[in-house]
Amino acid sequence: MAHGHPHRASSGVDEEVEVAGPARTALLVSLGLAAVATVAGLIGWWPSGDASEVESAQFAAEGVTFPSGEVREVGEPCPLQEAPPEGCGLLTVRVEDRTVDVMAPPEVFSAGIAPGDSVELQKVPGADGDEPTYSYFATDRDSTLLWLLVLFLVVVLAIARWRGLFAVIGLAFGATVVWWFLLPALLEGASGVGVALTGASAIMFVVLYMTHGLSLRTSTALAGTLVGIVITGVLGVIAVSGARLTGISDDTGGLLRAYGGGLDFPSLLGCALVIAGLGVLNDVTITQASAVWELRAASPEASRWEVYAGAMRIGRDHIASTIYTIVFAYVGTALLVLMLLSIYDRSILDLRSTEHLAEEIVRTLVTSIGLVLAVPITTAVGALVAAPSRPAGSDL
Repeated sequence: MAHGHPHRASSGVDEEVEVAGPARTALLVSLGLAAVATVAGLIGWWPSGDASEVESAQFAAEGVTFPSGEVREVGEPCPLQEAPPEGCGLLTVRVEDRTVDVMAPPEVFSAGIAPGDSVELQKVPGADGDEPTYSYFATDRDSTLLWLLVLFLVVVLAIARWRGLFAVIGLAFGATVVWWFLLPALLEGASGVGVALTGASAIMFVVLYMTHGLSLRTSTALAGTLVGIVITGVLGVIAVSGARLTGISDDTGGLLRAYGGGLDFPSLLGCALVIAGLGVLNDVTITQASAVWELRAASPEASRWEVYAGAMRIGRDHIASTIYTIVFAYVGTALLVLMLLSIYDRSILDLRSTEHLAEEIVRTLVTSIGLVLAVPITTAVGALVAAPSRPAGSDL
């Protein structure tokens, strides 16, 4: 029976790769259904703003303001393990129309605060016409954050050019989804994993196509990413429930519980697992899809199995390096916690079931499993879509 001629992808190396019609149709239909489910999730869980499970919390008492001032003099820091001498730990700050002395914690001095630095103070108005009181609140770090942001944008745009620009725009879109959809929906008591899957899917649809272009190669990476997200979400629910994790492992969780006792914290942890693995997952799937297309372009007559096997050799190396990335990223963010655990009179293995450590072990293993499984899935989809070349004149 004769079949239609294969179709080709749209740009770059994609133009050199023949595409199998049935595989392409199945891929696009699956992504279409995923898009419909994503839109349905956005509509169903879109926050109304009226039924938050968390009470509105005022950051400071009424009338309290946070003016910025310039440090004029830096005193001696107070010793940590001794009775502090009188007058230690003071910063002299010029703020508004006056000069005030404020106490600052020792770590502020250890960080190297110096005259000329800008600090943010907390100003409490005085009662019955009394003078306001000032206290140290934070060091103003805007200048450092600004030049780092500018350097980041310059480096990305100079090296990645238009693709880098689209990646930055995609990053801004992802932040918008998190801030305006994911967080408010969670605060209204929506399903943590459901909201995470919906938000992650919406982000990936926009970010991948915006950054890498509309092509079947990008669609293959998107399909692998979505499957990896689902695997991570399902495993997260099972692991959190099986380990009886509470989802509250630090003071931040306890404070949030104080404001919103109706929140489902294990469900929030499941949401965090999905979001935590999103960036790395996207990285490996786009790499695998690109590997399949490059191998197919270089060997147009190779069998699907040969292309799959070649791409998987690349994928295995990528898996190994990415797992290192996940683990060491955790070590870097939790360095102080690990240092504290290391000085206890129990080994870290004895403490593995504590809430904080068990939560991070589950987070690392669940995201790694989703990542590893996404590699062969993405590679298989790509090998099916990127068909071998057929002899000229063949209708088979």
